[in-house]
Amino acid sequence: MNISKGVFLTAEWRKLALANYSVDKNILLKYLPPHTELDDWNGKYYVSLVGFMFVDVKLKGLKIPYHDTFEEVNLRFYVKYNENGVWKRGVVFIKEIVPKPAITFIANTIYKENYQTLPMKHLWIEQGNQLEVEYQWKTKHWNKFSVIASSKAEQIALNSEEEFITEHYWGYTKIGINKTSEYGVEHPRWEVYPVQDYTIDVDFGTNYGEEFSFLAKVKPDSVMLAEGSEIRVLKGKKI
Repeated sequence: MNISKGVFLTAEWRKLALANYSVDKNILLKYLPPHTELDDWNGKYYVSLVGFMFVDVKLKGLKIPYHDTFEEVNLRFYVKYNENGVWKRGVVFIKEIVPKPAITFIANTIYKENYQTLPMKHLWIEQGNQLEVEYQWKTKHWNKFSVIASSKAEQIALNSEEEFITEHYWGYTKIGINKTSEYGVEHPRWEVYPVQDYTIDVDFGTNYGEEFSFLAKVKPDSVMLAEGSEIRVLKGKKI
């Protein structure tokens, strides 16, 4: 991956486990950054629990010692922003959990994101035709999100739910009463592994607030496992 002008961060996002829940859109409105609108899939407003690995992280081409590979788990939802008649589809993070305090400090103080540092661990096992991916993080107890899938990746179908969930290339963060930060993320179209089974043992209320506690008692609308790719995060701007 060649570093181009305007690129703030490069890395790989790998083995992304995604559990997608349709929720009442009113739950999400208070988190909606100014100038953006909620984005729906066939009338459904999704939040996604996402676990993945950050690999080979570089800031402006430079590795930060002991901070180049780590887990992340986040809860996000989907928005769109109309810029001069063109819709840009993006995500908003309720919270992002990482095991590195320095990442949390920079993200929260400089970029006004909502990061939290917690003990984390992961597991990747490939045996025969089966792939197991698991992410854990500790609050009062160890939260767990694990997926068992076929080890043969497939292309994401056009106009599919998987495409809607994975093909959002902008990030939006509320940074003031009428101000929003926007940044772009570049990556190729991903492949997914057909999911066979999953386990979600997560205290959503403790992790993300009481209004999301009901997610612990419902089944997700869908669960996905994407391979991921190299990514570029572009320098942001204010809107």
